Amino acid sequence: MLAGLLAATAPLGRPAVAVVVAVLQAVTAAGWFRLNGMWPARQGIALAYAGGLAASIGLLATEPAHAPTVLIGTIGVWLLLVVILQLRSHASADERLYGLTAAVASTALTVLAAGHLAAVAESSDAVVVGAAAVAVAVLVRALPLPTAAAVVVALAAATGAGVGAGQLTGTGTSTAALLGFAAGACALIGHRVASYDYPSRFVHMTAGVALPLAAAAPVVYVIGRALG
Repeated sequence: MLAGLLAATAPLGRPAVAVVVAVLQAVTAAGWFRLNGMWPARQGIALAYAGGLAASIGLLATEPAHAPTVLIGTIGVWLLLVVILQLRSHASADERLYGLTAAVASTALTVLAAGHLAAVAESSDAVVVGAAAVAVAVLVRALPLPTAAAVVVALAAATGAGVGAGQLTGTGTSTAALLGFAAGACALIGHRVASYDYPSRFVHMTAGVALPLAAAAPVVYVIGRALG
């Protein structure tokens, strides 16, 4: 659903995509903590989500060329805040380390999800192609096939979806195929990570939906920048 919304809003520009990305960041932050068995973890989720929103605001307020600086800078600042938060915790050393690991990963993924917003400024077509590939890869991966076969079929379907979306947007066939394959591969990695606790309905509706898209964001941005 989020992938479809992202593909539909990409041609409308950054403000419309920012709304979808904000939802993506919310489910990424919440889903990662629940995936790691840390629930409730309101402070960590709020901090990770605030980092994602800060990155998005920074991207909207600056020139597209500064996107890498905004994303890397936001991650750096928020990781410092995460460390400070954990140092103030009264939990045991093991619990603090576990919380620090989960918070760092959640913050990084939530900020990186803003890569879709950065990519729109470079090439909205790349976002459409990437989102279509992610959606198809995840759907095909859910088919009742042997693991190896399901992965191969999902990658082939993602590549085909990329080519199909590329035809609609005017993206070159070879570029659309490459982006579709790369985004599909990242989506499968995100899907595999989320499947660690996939029987949980909450994880299915958060991490299971968000991680494939969040994992594909850097690839979509890099290829989108090349297209732009």
